[in-house]
Amino acid sequence: MKAKDIRSLTTEQMLEKEKQYKEELFNLRFQQATGQLENTARLSKVRKNIARIKTILSEKALEQN
Repeated sequence: MKAKDIRSLTTEQMLEKEKQYKEELFNLRFQQATGQLENTARLSKVRKNIARIKTILSEKALEQN
């Protein structure tokens, strides 16, 4: 997900996306631990998406203050 796409979401939608990505990250880590994960690059993509969402949320919080 690109930053441009994230910026178009509302704060509630961003929080929901963050929650979904965190659940996916948990599942991917579990798959990796059991040796079932085939696409290891997905781990870093999900972590980066979470970071993007958190960054944009903090930018919006700073704009409001």
